[in-house]
Amino acid sequence: MMKWAVVLCAVLALSECTYRVSLIKGKSARDDLEEKGQWDEYRLKYPFNPMGRFTQTYAVGYESMTNDADLSYYGVISIGTPPQSFQVIFDTGSSNLWVPSVYCSSAACSNHDRFNPQKSSTFQATNQPLSIQYGTGSMTGFLGYDTVKVGGLQVPHQVFGLSQTEAPFMAHMRADGILGLAYPRLAASNAQPVFDNMVQQGLVQDFFSVYLSGNSQTGSEVIFGGYNPNHYTGSLVWVPLSSETYWQITVDSVTINGQVVACSGGCQAIVDTGTSLITGSNNDIANINRWVGATVTNGDAVVNCNSIASMPAVTFNIHGYSFTLPASAYVRQSAYYGCRTGFANGGSSLWILGDVFIRQYYTIFNRRTNSVGLAKAV
Repeated sequence: MMKWAVVLCAVLALSECTYRVSLIKGKSARDDLEEKGQWDEYRLKYPFNPMGRFTQTYAVGYESMTNDADLSYYGVISIGTPPQSFQVIFDTGSSNLWVPSVYCSSAACSNHDRFNPQKSSTFQATNQPLSIQYGTGSMTGFLGYDTVKVGGLQVPHQVFGLSQTEAPFMAHMRADGILGLAYPRLAASNAQPVFDNMVQQGLVQDFFSVYLSGNSQTGSEVIFGGYNPNHYTGSLVWVPLSSETYWQITVDSVTINGQVVACSGGCQAIVDTGTSLITGSNNDIANINRWVGATVTNGDAVVNCNSIASMPAVTFNIHGYSFTLPASAYVRQSAYYGCRTGFANGGSSLWILGDVFIRQYYTIFNRRTNSVGLAKAV
């Protein structure tokens, strides 16, 4: 184990990894791989774990995600013994794990995979009810414990929700359930989130990273206890959290062509993989859509598809840095509905920087420093 960990650190000797082992003489593993033309293959295969040089007890959990038309991202986990598989949305805007159960008769359960506790030898029931309200509906059910496998990591005694009712909109979800990655204080029924359980059991270091592909392409991923430098360029900007419930930060302003068009004087925003759009207060969003030339019809900000190339970029100024979205990033083109912006009314002063933003900026969610790291995604 020690030998492999040392070699792995040498293989991943990027700029962040300066660890040197006196037992390795002569040419480094990276030098050897580069000479053989295999370096790029290895650095893509093994996500970077910056703590690997200090300990051999931590793993890296790699979870690939499916991009569903740039509207949601989900991956496959398993629950129980033997394992029962489910597709779940990895959601940094909530904290509970739940999946449909055989006790659910809602339409949303009938067209999704359902967990059967009687088929798992490691399931432990509770009498504790669960109710979660999302922006477009709710689910109710009860809590249980079982072994959860995610990203190649086995997490024993993980609490999760078994749904008994689900909102109608969930019948249209590709995913079966949701795996929340926000802070424990946001969890319904005080259920311990999966990531917290991973860290508490010493499986991974206390940070994870997210890359979201665009244009329905493959390659989206969440990495527990590691991150992938191949998915971003330039330096990471570390933004401290303003609240440790959601992954909440302070946005200084939103500008177009140097003019403040929203969030004047600063506003609060959450970085949320579970929301497809960028939302904010109604007045601010309306002003942004006016500036980019959108016409709001039935709540949708419609633009001419032929005008995308000439539309202005929208810049979010955060922690003294500028994070810019070109029109090609914030306009979604649909064969059925034409072109619409990704700016939507949130009905709240709390902004949501959803997938429209995260697709452009690789994000590391750091629980040790209570911060998010942002860098231009590639």
